[in-house]
Amino acid sequence: MTYLKEGKCYSPLQGISVGANNIRPLHYLLLILMLLLPLPAPASIEVHQFNTPAQEALYTDLIAELRCLVCQNQNLADSNSELAQDLRGKTYEMVMAGSSHTEIIDFMVTRYGDFVLYNPPVRQSTLLLWLGPLLFLLLGLGILFAFLRRKSRQTSQPLSDSDRQRAEQLLSGDKP
Repeated sequence: MTYLKEGKCYSPLQGISVGANNIRPLHYLLLILMLLLPLPAPASIEVHQFNTPAQEALYTDLIAELRCLVCQNQNLADSNSELAQDLRGKTYEMVMAGSSHTEIIDFMVTRYGDFVLYNPPVRQSTLLLWLGPLLFLLLGLGILFAFLRRKSRQTSQPLSDSDRQRAEQLLSGDKP
């Protein structure tokens, strides 16, 4: 609730003037800082208890080796997506159940495909993934080579006398 007193708007809650004439530059600065400073997002920290250091090392290795399917360029350890949290949880469950590194990797590959691995094996199904960058590089070099070769074969024809005179007129500023 606000009220007017002597042509100014006052707030009874704070007892200070809130009219446009009374805003100071410091208030503008404070407003800008509040808008520009990001508010910290609440992040959950996963805490897992392991029975042995070997289990903890296995878990750490696995979440570093497995790729987040949502983020694609992050491993499970670095990703905050819900799927990554679920995969970390499943990995933890399997480690605590006594599954080996190979068993956990095989389970993830069976369920999500080779894309879940940062270093997928070389197979017929992943051959394009391994050779694709090389093929694109070779294609680009072939196009560049063909372009440069065609350019070097082109010979420029000398200017005729009329074209030379017209160019000199244009460069000197005279009208043709």
